Amino acid sequence: MQKFFFSCIISIQFMENIMHGLIEKELLSDDKILKPDFNSKTGRELLAFYLQTKFKQILAFDKKYSMPIFVDVDPNFTMRFSKRLINNPDKRFLISITGESAAGKSTICNEIKNVIEQLSMPVTILSTDNYFNDISSLIAKHGSFDALRDSGYDVDAPTSFQLDILKSDLQDLADGLDIKCPMYLPNGTGVSMPKAIDVKSSKIIIVEGIATMYVKDVFDVKIYVETDNEIRKKWFIDRAVNERNQDVNNALKHWDYITLAGEKYVKPYRNEADMVINGKADLKYFAGILEYIHTITNNFQ
Repeated sequence: MQKFFFSCIISIQFMENIMHGLIEKELLSDDKILKPDFNSKTGRELLAFYLQTKFKQILAFDKKYSMPIFVDVDPNFTMRFSKRLINNPDKRFLISITGESAAGKSTICNEIKNVIEQLSMPVTILSTDNYFNDISSLIAKHGSFDALRDSGYDVDAPTSFQLDILKSDLQDLADGLDIKCPMYLPNGTGVSMPKAIDVKSSKIIIVEGIATMYVKDVFDVKIYVETDNEIRKKWFIDRAVNERNQDVNNALKHWDYITLAGEKYVKPYRNEADMVINGKADLKYFAGILEYIHTITNNFQ
C-alpha cells in the first residue's frame, strides 16, 4: 500500500512537471501565429480553428495521466464553442458546473475561480442554491426542514427553484448587466430574501449548482462533475456533520434522499453536458491544465 501511495505521488509530480514544461515551451517558442484581429470575423475564425487544434492536444495529453480530468467530452463541443466565439464575441461567457450532491462541484468551481483570478482575468461566481423557493411557511407548518423533507417535499425538483428569476438573471449577466440575486438562508428556516446579493457581470461567469440543468440553454459551456458514490457519501457525511452540525443519522437519511434525487434529476443531464470532469482530479494538475489553456489562447506574436 505504501509503495502504491508513493508511486501515485511520483506520477502526479511527473505530470505536473510535464505540464509546466509545456507551458514554458509555449511561452518561449518562436513558432507562434500572428495575433488575430478579434474585431474581424476572419480573425475570430482563425482563433477558433487554432483553439480546436490545441484542445485536441490537451485531451490527448490528459488521457496519458493516471487520473485524467476529462472523463468524457462531447465531440461537437469545440465546433459549437468556436461558432459562439465567431458569431457573438462581445457576450459574456457563462459556464455551468453541475453534478450530484457532494461530487466536488464547489471544489472544482473554486479552483477555476482561483486560477482565473491569478491570471488577472475578471470572473464572477454564482450559486443556484440562492434560487431555492422560500419555504419558510412550509417548514413552520411541519416543524422543521427534515420533517418537511420526510413528508415528501422534493427539494431538488425543478419546481423547488425560482427558475424564471434565475433564467432572467443569467440572461442579464450574459448581456453585461449587473444583477441583484436572491439569498437563500442555509440555516434550516427556508427563508429566501429577494434581490439580496450584488452580482457583477464579469467577462467570465461561473454558475454552480443543480438548477443549472433546468436552464441549460443559457450556457456556453456545460460541465458535469462526476465522482463515485462511495467517495461522495464520505464527503457528504463529513460536510453534514462537521460543517452543518447535523447528526449522523439525519445526514444518512438525507443521503438516501439525494441519492434517489440524483438518479431522477441529475444523472440524466450527464448526456447533455459538454464535458464530464473527474471530481477526484488532482487540483494542482487541474490548475496546470487551466494555465496551459490560458497560455495557448493568449500567446501570439
